Amino acid sequence: MQRMRWAIIPLALLFLVSASAWAQDMIVFPAKGQSQEQTEKDKFDCYQWAKQQTGFDPMQVPKTSSPPPQQQARGGGGLRGAAGGAIAGAAVGKIAGKSGSKGAAYGAGAGALLGGMRQRGQRQNDERARQQWEQDQAAAYAQKRNTYNRAYSACLEGKGYTVK
Repeated sequence: MQRMRWAIIPLALLFLVSASAWAQDMIVFPAKGQSQEQTEKDKFDCYQWAKQQTGFDPMQVPKTSSPPPQQQARGGGGLRGAAGGAIAGAAVGKIAGKSGSKGAAYGAGAGALLGGMRQRGQRQNDERARQQWEQDQAAAYAQKRNTYNRAYSACLEGKGYTVK
C-alpha cells in the first residue's frame, strides 16, 4: 500500500499545483472574428498539438516523477536506546566490579535519552527531505505546464487569436 501512494502527488502539493495552474489559464480572443464554434475547434486542435509537442497534458491528474524519500526514523528510539544502554551499563558495571543493576539503570536512562534525541533528529531530517521533494515536484510540474502554455499560445496566435 505504501508504494502505491507515490504515484499521485500528495493532496497539499496537488492543491498548490492546481491553484497555480488555474492562475495560468489563458484568455483567448478571436482577433479575426472567428465564430464561437471555430474558436472551440481551434482551441481543441491547439490543445492536441501542444500536448503532442511537449508531452504534457494539463487535463491529467499530476503524477510525481520520483517516489518520495524513504523515512529513516523508526519508532521506539528511546526504548531501543534504553535496552542497549542497560546492556552496556551492566557490562561496564561488571567490569568495574560494581553491581550490574545500578550500571544497567544508568545505562538505560542515558540510552533512552540518546535514542530519543537521535530519533527526533532523524524525523526532522525526514521532514526536510520530504518538503524538498515536494518543492522539486511542484517546480517540475510548473516548468512542464509553462512549456505547454507557451506551445498552446503559439498555436492559437498562429491561427489568428490574441492570447493573454
